[in-house]
Amino acid sequence: MSKYWIAVDWGTTNFRAFLMNDAQRREQISHPCGLLSVEHAQFAATLQRMLMPWLQEYGNLPIAMAGMVGSQQGWIDVPYAPLPCTAGGIVAGTYAFTAPWGSPAWIIPGVSGASHFDQPDVMRGEEVQLLGLSQLHPAEKHFALLPGTHSKHVQMLAGKIAAFSTFMSGEIFSILSQHSLLGKSLPPQQEDNSAFLLGVKTALRGAPFTHLIFSARTRRLTGELAPAHVHSYLSGLTIGYELLAVPAGQQAWVVGSPALAERYLLASRLMDLTLTAVSGDECFIRGISHLFLLIQENAQ
Repeated sequence: MSKYWIAVDWGTTNFRAFLMNDAQRREQISHPCGLLSVEHAQFAATLQRMLMPWLQEYGNLPIAMAGMVGSQQGWIDVPYAPLPCTAGGIVAGTYAFTAPWGSPAWIIPGVSGASHFDQPDVMRGEEVQLLGLSQLHPAEKHFALLPGTHSKHVQMLAGKIAAFSTFMSGEIFSILSQHSLLGKSLPPQQEDNSAFLLGVKTALRGAPFTHLIFSARTRRLTGELAPAHVHSYLSGLTIGYELLAVPAGQQAWVVGSPALAERYLLASRLMDLTLTAVSGDECFIRGISHLFLLIQENAQ
């Protein structure tokens, strides 16, 4: 007997939903309709509009949501589950409610704790991918990199999230390339691996980051860096500088989109790191399916 439900990954800038039949993905939708674009806190109306084709065909399906939808800026502020964190701990902190149109719904809580550098740290959404990684590739230990706007470096022990640190690499790249002097008056940008690797090599020198990034301007002025390759160079700088935090010789998983994961793999070839890429979508689907199953079992 089929069992349909909907998994939602609702972040700050993007919305993704998966029509599920048990643990199998049947359909997928994606919109640039993140939390920042929802006006006047109309989260329920926005979600219903996004899911309407499925709701009309299958009725008021159960909906499991993860990501920034559970943040202070989201639909409902769901308290974080503390470290060390298991799937059971995440389920215990999940917020259950009924959507205005009648769908039973849950929001996954996210995780908080001290970083590897003894700073307070948080994640929302990545915890689902991490649980999926541990399900897809069981091991006693995992060290995982989750690149993105706010990249995460995570240590897992026996399927438990033990510690993690956040690196604002993606957001810093966006600010530098779009809102700083370094990105002003540039021609259309072209991806260039040589410029990217030059950025990585520059980052490996270990100089202060605010000094290194100015080289995106000076290398351009001297003709060493083509104006069309400045973004590639800045990408190499930010990713390379982030990877300096990974211990030499570390084997790690890179959980994310193929394009972004490839950047990290390319950078790792200049460093003493062994990275293995795995699909962020597949990890998310496996993780949220596991959590949804636990939620259903707890409800019985």
